[in-house]
Amino acid sequence: MPLDTMTQGLSAGHVALLCVAALCGGTVDAIAGGGGLITVPALLAAGLSPHQALGTNKGQSSFGSFAAILRYRHAGLVDGRLARIAFPLGFVGSALGTSLALRLAPGVLRPIVLALLLIVGFLFASGRLQPRERTGPVPKRDLLVAGFALAIGAYDGFFGPGTGTFIIAGYAALVHLPLTRATANAKVLNFASNVAALVFFARGGMILWGLAIPMAAAQLLGGFLGAHLAIRRGDRLIRGVAVAVVLALVIWVALDVRGHEAPRPGAHSMMGGHR
Repeated sequence: MPLDTMTQGLSAGHVALLCVAALCGGTVDAIAGGGGLITVPALLAAGLSPHQALGTNKGQSSFGSFAAILRYRHAGLVDGRLARIAFPLGFVGSALGTSLALRLAPGVLRPIVLALLLIVGFLFASGRLQPRERTGPVPKRDLLVAGFALAIGAYDGFFGPGTGTFIIAGYAALVHLPLTRATANAKVLNFASNVAALVFFARGGMILWGLAIPMAAAQLLGGFLGAHLAIRRGDRLIRGVAVAVVLALVIWVALDVRGHEAPRPGAHSMMGGHR
């Protein structure tokens, strides 16, 4: 595959630094979400336009999510029935949300997301998201998962920040999964929404594959490493990383509320795609 013009303008050192960012982003994302807080700013700093940065981020981050799923599945932490419900509905929801973002300005969501992030951060920090795994069936679990997957997929496609962390919190609160299992199953839903957005950006020619492919290799390693650390260290590590991710997201969204100009109709939000 020939390199695109933008990629040809970057030195090997720049590409190497982006791969390091992808490795770090994949590791963080596999533990608690929020990897886009590392990779998207790095891509913007490399000179990519906002749409190219978001598209290229999807092109490489999906590989990290996939690697994390494989590691969590190997550890027996992925619920097959839950995944079969969440994946297709998350994909559809993300596609619908992305289509909606083409027609509406997502700026109205920023103050709401800021408040939700503060609540989620408090729940993680206080230890209130420590559900005991239920041995019996959770009433209407499949229906709860279906509605949640569709809604969070639409949110991710339309706006995006905090999606991975919101999914972990949602699975812990709605279906009473311990944080390690909630994180493992969250990656399936997050992967579905990522793939839907990847298709959207690829169709628009917004993925610079000359960067996305080497970064994807680093994401594969990061996703596997992050999942391995989460499995070995358990809920305590996930909670600590999640609190750090939420604080970073709160700062990001708060600054965006103050200084962001409303996007033009037909433009995808700069905040979209931050995991």
